[in-house]
Amino acid sequence: MPDEKHLYEALPIPTYSEAIGESSQGSTPLTPRSDSSNEPAHPAEREGLLGHDPGARIPVPTRRAGYRPPPTEDGVSNRGSMERDTFLNQRGERESEDDDEMFPAESVRIFVQESASEERIVRWMNRITETDHLAGTEGDYILAEIVQELMVKNNLEDAKIDEPQLYTNPPRQQTPAFHGHSKAGDVTGPLIYCNYGSRADYKRFYDSGMDTRGAIALVRYYGTQGDRALKVKAAEAWGFKAVIMYSDPADDGFTLGDTAPNGRYMPKDGVQRGAVSLMSWVVGDVLTPGWASVKGAKRISKENNPGLPNIPSIPISWGDAQKLLQSIQGFGLESPPEWTGAVPDVKYWTGNLSTPKVHLVNEQDEVEQQPIWNVLDPGSGTAVFLEVMHIFGDLVSRGWRPQRTIEFASWDGEEYNLIGSTEHVEKNMEKLRKDAFVYLNVDVGVGGNKFRAAGSPIFKKALLRVLDRTTDPYRNATLRQLWDERGAQLDGLGAGSDYVAFQDMAGTSSLDFGFEGPVYPYHSAYDNFEWMASQGDPDFRYHKLLAQVWALLILEFCDRAVLPFDIRAYSASVTKWVMDLENWADSKGPNQAGSIPWTTEPLREAALQFAQDSRRFEKFELEWDGLVLASGGFESPGLASHRKSHNTRMANFETHLLDLEEGGGIPNRTQFKHVIFGPQLWSGYEEAYFPAIRDAVEVGDWGLAKKMLEKAANIIKRASSKMADGK
Repeated sequence: MPDEKHLYEALPIPTYSEAIGESSQGSTPLTPRSDSSNEPAHPAEREGLLGHDPGARIPVPTRRAGYRPPPTEDGVSNRGSMERDTFLNQRGERESEDDDEMFPAESVRIFVQESASEERIVRWMNRITETDHLAGTEGDYILAEIVQELMVKNNLEDAKIDEPQLYTNPPRQQTPAFHGHSKAGDVTGPLIYCNYGSRADYKRFYDSGMDTRGAIALVRYYGTQGDRALKVKAAEAWGFKAVIMYSDPADDGFTLGDTAPNGRYMPKDGVQRGAVSLMSWVVGDVLTPGWASVKGAKRISKENNPGLPNIPSIPISWGDAQKLLQSIQGFGLESPPEWTGAVPDVKYWTGNLSTPKVHLVNEQDEVEQQPIWNVLDPGSGTAVFLEVMHIFGDLVSRGWRPQRTIEFASWDGEEYNLIGSTEHVEKNMEKLRKDAFVYLNVDVGVGGNKFRAAGSPIFKKALLRVLDRTTDPYRNATLRQLWDERGAQLDGLGAGSDYVAFQDMAGTSSLDFGFEGPVYPYHSAYDNFEWMASQGDPDFRYHKLLAQVWALLILEFCDRAVLPFDIRAYSASVTKWVMDLENWADSKGPNQAGSIPWTTEPLREAALQFAQDSRRFEKFELEWDGLVLASGGFESPGLASHRKSHNTRMANFETHLLDLEEGGGIPNRTQFKHVIFGPQLWSGYEEAYFPAIRDAVEVGDWGLAKKMLEKAANIIKRASSKMADGK
């Protein structure tokens, strides 16, 4: 009978204009509600972060009387986030029966796409880039307050600024450039050019018989070791006293095209900044690894800290590096072609302990408990974040409510080892593991015109659906068509942005996305509004497109009755990664005389079980669609209960892949708990599938590798069983 069922979809579909009531640009003043509408908000409205605006006009209801959407989950409270971020929370889903303010899903999607505005994004970016805002400084706090004010204006409930007490070390004097978290020091030593500063580059000196102990290394950015922190750590391991880094024009400069400010690439005086904390070893505040950095918290020493280098480093321009390279010509060995850059008027030599000495002074203000304000980081991502927030605030003011709670967050201190986001996760770990199911992360929002995405394979279905309905502004093709043409895939997540703590510590399925292009004046004074407006995205159309993608992804996860997680894609990826691990491990020479017998059979069995369980599990969505359609859009209470259980088990799956036993996680890097995902030990930007196993194999500890493999297999089997059978 009708009173025993829940209607799933409205039968009369309103037009777009009926659904939104007025212009999508939000410029028309909203008609005030009558006084009779000022009753207390529904409990679900009080729970969500997208707040109820008592002064906003309610659109004329378009659903027929008696409409009852299916109840949404109240057993899982989950979050997803945007870097400048968005969290989605199932526990905050509302039991929205008898809600006449609901808009048809397609009308809402049209609204968010047509609402995105380049003009507003330009204004956002102008405002957030006109002030210096180094983490923990006055300018940083001012911008935090600006973003909080915009959150309030855009109808977000409970907009607040968190102030964790963190270790930062800005330069003592006003200097043109510095490395965050670099070691303070005053050292003198001979200069040796070391190419990209990889372990293999430093080993080359050892193999040639050259002593480098006590020297100062000159290395270039990018190349075979892309992580600046690991360039310093490797130099430390090989006995160097300090490191100087520069951007060589062969990698980012005039050899590739015109330089800033009139072109895309790094000019002669451009200096690439950044932090040198070891984000693939310790993430967050390096003085409180694994626990929240609140007032009164225990702090470990910064001396011999596993997350910090023990030698100083500074960045310089290639114009300054030119003089240093010229000073060592004729000393040591002439560099091979692969070590030769493009600095003009230079013959690349390595130098040796007889080269002219360099005096390096790096004075830092060591502040062990410096407040930062979790609201702001990169200009491009933050500008789009503010636009997405505006769009959803506009929706809320018109009466729309999400079925699952959305939380917007913008992190401070990302360049200081991801401290803002990590401290938030550490402070709220149990709640996030219990409730959070999606984290959407945008860091460098627009750096070119090619859409890229990295994350859990669980996002494949939803992402492709969004790319199918968004169109490149300059090419007659959808983003999905362009994605397929170049054979793009979801990349893995390393440790390069604020998704790390969510994916690898809290078990929140994470997706990082944006538009990329060739290198640009990254982390330099030339990475500014003027460069973006003239070179990066002159018409800000890719910023608008990113806002559309972002908003549509939020809708995918906050409003679909069945969570659009792609479990089959996840299982297929795990099967592939197991095969890749097996081939990689075989190349490392297992099962040699006297070694522990090695096989990946337990992991292959786990992957097979996961594949079988995923096929069985995903049949439910088709069955549910068929039953709801066959009943004329009604969902029985029994079917609704089954659907909620299905969603809960999907939402918990990623969390069940965490190694949460005492002392669990990657050995010696126990902050990272996920048995499948994690950063490579010697590359903060690259992923390492089954990182605990790979770490052990890398050092030849086959006994530990076997133990980690068996543990990963058992955890995958258990997570798969809980998902498929609920036990």
